[in-house]
Amino acid sequence: MFGLLLVLHILAAIAIIGPAFVTPIIRRSARTIGQLRFAFGVTTKLAIIPKIGGAVLIITGVWLMIITKMGLSQMWLNVSILLSLLMVVIIDGLIAPRMKKIIKIVSESQDQGNEIPAELVLLMKRIVPIETAAQLLMITILVLMVVKPF
Repeated sequence: MFGLLLVLHILAAIAIIGPAFVTPIIRRSARTIGQLRFAFGVTTKLAIIPKIGGAVLIITGVWLMIITKMGLSQMWLNVSILLSLLMVVIIDGLIAPRMKKIIKIVSESQDQGNEIPAELVLLMKRIVPIETAAQLLMITILVLMVVKPF
């Protein structure tokens, strides 16, 4: 049972981490409004994967803690949980509202083939440091889960 839960836990982590690293790349590769609209369509459809993965990750993580009788006795686990909560706050509280604003502007734009307006490019560039922080948190959490340093 432990092995199956661990595999599901790892797959759930991949389901979260994969889209978090790929969607910004897809979005940043767009050069026209039409391409950006398409990129947002793709990334919006991909957004369901981390949501499902997050639920599975929490369920399997708690289950693994129960099976191993580890609870919250390990510092690496406590730090990982706290960093995960911080990551959720960053994604849902800082990135998502900004992305909704950008998506709204793009969806209301009538141009298909024209270059992305400078104001939109600026709004998208402002998200990059926040996305980078979330990605670094994900890497840190992954390292903590694998190495279990303390």
